Amino acid sequence: MEVLRSNLGRVRIPEPTNRIYKHECCISFDNPKSEGGLFVDMNAFLAFGKDYVGWNYEKTGNSVYLHIKQTKKTEDAEDRPSKKPTLLAIGIDGGFDNSEPQYEEAYEIVILPDYVTLPFPSVELPEKVRLAVDAVLLAEGAERKEQLASWTADKKLVSKYATDLLQLDNGVVVPPVGWKCAKCDKTENLWLNLTDGTILCGRKNWDGTGGNDHAVNHYRETGYPLAVKLGTITADLEGADVFSYPEDESVVDPLLAQHLAHFGIDFSSLQKTEMTTAERELDQNINFDWNRIQETGEDVEPLFGPGYTGLVNLGNSCYLAATMQVVFSMRSFCLKYYSDQSLKAAFSMAPADPTVDLNMQLTKLAHGLLSGKYSAPVLEKDDTTSAASSPKQEGIRPRMFKSVIAASHPEFSTMRQQDALEFFLHFIDQVERMNSGKPDFDPSRSFKFGIEERLQCPSGKVAYNRRNDYILSLNIPLEKAINKKELAEFQNLKSKKAAEGKELSADEIVRPRVSLKDCLDCFSAPEEVHEFYSTALKARTTAIKTAGLTSFPDYLVLHMRKFVMEEGWVPKKLDVYIDVPETIDISGMRSNGIQPGEELLPDSDAGDGEQSTKLLANEDIVAQLVSMGFNLLHCQKAAINTSNSGVEAAMNWLLENMNDSDIDAPISQNVQNPDIDQSKIDTLVSFGFEEKLACRALKASGGDVERATEWIFSNPSASAASDMDAATSGGAAVDPLLPDGGGRYRLLGFVSHIGTSTQCGHYVAHIHKDGRWVIFNDEKVGVSKNPPLDMGYLYFFERLES
Repeated sequence: MEVLRSNLGRVRIPEPTNRIYKHECCISFDNPKSEGGLFVDMNAFLAFGKDYVGWNYEKTGNSVYLHIKQTKKTEDAEDRPSKKPTLLAIGIDGGFDNSEPQYEEAYEIVILPDYVTLPFPSVELPEKVRLAVDAVLLAEGAERKEQLASWTADKKLVSKYATDLLQLDNGVVVPPVGWKCAKCDKTENLWLNLTDGTILCGRKNWDGTGGNDHAVNHYRETGYPLAVKLGTITADLEGADVFSYPEDESVVDPLLAQHLAHFGIDFSSLQKTEMTTAERELDQNINFDWNRIQETGEDVEPLFGPGYTGLVNLGNSCYLAATMQVVFSMRSFCLKYYSDQSLKAAFSMAPADPTVDLNMQLTKLAHGLLSGKYSAPVLEKDDTTSAASSPKQEGIRPRMFKSVIAASHPEFSTMRQQDALEFFLHFIDQVERMNSGKPDFDPSRSFKFGIEERLQCPSGKVAYNRRNDYILSLNIPLEKAINKKELAEFQNLKSKKAAEGKELSADEIVRPRVSLKDCLDCFSAPEEVHEFYSTALKARTTAIKTAGLTSFPDYLVLHMRKFVMEEGWVPKKLDVYIDVPETIDISGMRSNGIQPGEELLPDSDAGDGEQSTKLLANEDIVAQLVSMGFNLLHCQKAAINTSNSGVEAAMNWLLENMNDSDIDAPISQNVQNPDIDQSKIDTLVSFGFEEKLACRALKASGGDVERATEWIFSNPSASAASDMDAATSGGAAVDPLLPDGGGRYRLLGFVSHIGTSTQCGHYVAHIHKDGRWVIFNDEKVGVSKNPPLDMGYLYFFERLES
């Protein structure tokens, strides 16, 4: 007892705001049921398994721990009182099942480094210790609080702007397809403003990807509060993502159908006609999909050991489980977070709270999946007999990883089903941010590759535009189906049965079958680009665009665009099979840059009528700033240096730059020839842009990195000119930071989706390991007898070394 009194300074009584971890180790997947139980640090309220608590003592000096140990009760099920199901039980392992085993919990106080043990409860313990332990035991665990927060995050509030939303009678009619940002060439991440019907791109990511902030800047200019994300609108409107800029969060618009109808998007009839017709065949086939992807009915041999650990579904988290199983089957991530980094090393580098450190939680997840420690067989009782049936594994629950990876994302922090593609891109973005400035240690770089687009205008001159990406998103050309004869026969049968009032059975339905090669060819095929500004013609025209890859990544991720919008605003999942071989060769997709005899489009000139508008201040913004008492010249500079994005942005620029030495310099000098900070050039170069292009963009944007990035994306001909300066002998210059090699790849794994929308259904992963295909279906891991190679949503290929 004396040793405890001498360590009372290391004991804290938790406050209501403290996060208390007592259900899982923060650096492993040990829990109170594990051998050795769990040790709760009575100063930091973090939990540690028996093999890791000593590390915490070495790092922090915290010596007093509450040891929690759970052992299974042996009483008969008939004597066990039924449990009332809770909100947290719905949709997760266990659910409403009242037959789960019960556990007895025992406690004791342990003092390190000598592991002195004292019983609890005990009246002999100091009062401070008794109060602290009681508070820990009574408190809701941080793990449970985070789960509850995820459930309540689903409940979006009704926007206060929805009921009286102003909608302009400006004649705008939104088509169901062919969307494009009104201010740039972005065709993804587009938002429809519900006041004026303008379609604009979303927020920009730190590396220049994503949107160009045009939607949020439009709000700053106009004050129009609500926008809906195109592509999330479904016939029942439940999945529509509506964002309120003044409220700064996703909201519910109870009048969304009415607001959409104002712009020609009418759902009143779709509920009963088109939507039902479009999805009828898919609904008939859903059980077939479900059984085939999950290999239901197959005698699947369970697998255990290193690399065969399942991930327990936390409640619609199968998108995360399937994606991370494939990611941690890749050499780059296995080396980074398992072979080359121990749990102790990650913990020593982690901040005071390792539960919020992505590096620590990735290392924890890697060791949980790859060590085999949590993949031992557990005998399962058969429902009808008392004899033990086939063994299964409990798997691990990636709660802390989900919490930290979702912390910066409003959707992934909820319990709703999500798109595996969006999660993969968000995950890669977070890993790249974490390793910013350390490309040699960044495992996400193994997915990164360059895309080069060639644009030719009617003048015969060409421009080249480059960007980097992590996935190759492929359209599926149904007209290239290789089973057209069978499809024709099926259509005849379908018509005949319809005339007889009969429905088709699942085994009679024939789906189009398209080869992966045709999907890849479709990516490189010529495409018309309308409203292209030609610096040779000094006018907007139609250009022809082709695309290729400037580098071949270590791992090539192919996304099959199975979810499309049909005419009449009918969302549809393409009912199609993709013939995917286990090896592919994309060498022919290599982009070779400028070719002999090609003439580049001239550089954009600041004096061109179309470009000069970028250097003129918006008169309304200037007038409002002047009315506030600011100097006219300063107001003009503020508007120009914020790309006329709005009064608020201009005012912020003014307040930040009032004391600049060149604030009173003439505008032409200030804008056309700013002193470019080399660090800003280096920042743009790190994004994958050429140095000459970075300089031009910064000069055209007043030295602002974000606006320079936007300028590059808005001026493909300028990008082409810079790129071609770097190209020699007709070859495309390759970013030396990007991995590159031959074009031959082997299929490593794929993620399949079951359901009518990415926001519902189920995701399953199949991975080629140790010379065989393995199915990862949440915590179930086993040998795959018939992997559904033709039903993938995301395909992951590993480059074969020459």
